[in-house]
Amino acid sequence: MKALIVTAPADLREQVRSLSHDRLVDTAASLRPGPVITPAAAVKLALKCLAQRHQLLSAEVAILDHDLARLVAEAAPALCALKGVGTDVAGAVLVAAGEHPERLRSEGAFANLCGVAPLPASSGRTSGRHRLNRGGDRHANWRIVIVRLATDAPTKQYMARRTQEGMSKPEIIRCLKRYVAREIYRELIPRIALATAA
Repeated sequence: MKALIVTAPADLREQVRSLSHDRLVDTAASLRPGPVITPAAAVKLALKCLAQRHQLLSAEVAILDHDLARLVAEAAPALCALKGVGTDVAGAVLVAAGEHPERLRSEGAFANLCGVAPLPASSGRTSGRHRLNRGGDRHANWRIVIVRLATDAPTKQYMARRTQEGMSKPEIIRCLKRYVAREIYRELIPRIALATAA
């Protein structure tokens, strides 16, 4: 829609260019293009079709999000109660754990699956440094850590303390990701035991 507005005739462009996202969708959905015999009418028709599709898909997403939130809350209420864990993150963790229950024999195995297992990264000049394993699904832990850094007082205090100790921000975030994986694994242990026993 934004690309269409950039190339639209000047009068139509000025009419809708300054509208917010939601207001643009509502306005475009109510356009009346009339017979498509001018460039302005063609742009109005295209904007109207895109806006109506946006509204339809947004309504569908809202319904699916509601059902997903209910299913995830029923499947793992303790996981959903963790700080920074929303429906999307909890769903991703449950899918990862459900697809590979035989690989999750320990907390370290789960950390490896999540891409937060530390690997030695020492060189000739430094020792005792680690980096994250780049394998696995790292998105869930990253989002939890970012949310906690923004909203959780203990996490902020941890960041400040480790910064004073001389650790870099990437190293601190690596430690936080590993801690989050440990915390999530503790909530998943009963589910993993059931899955491997089945």
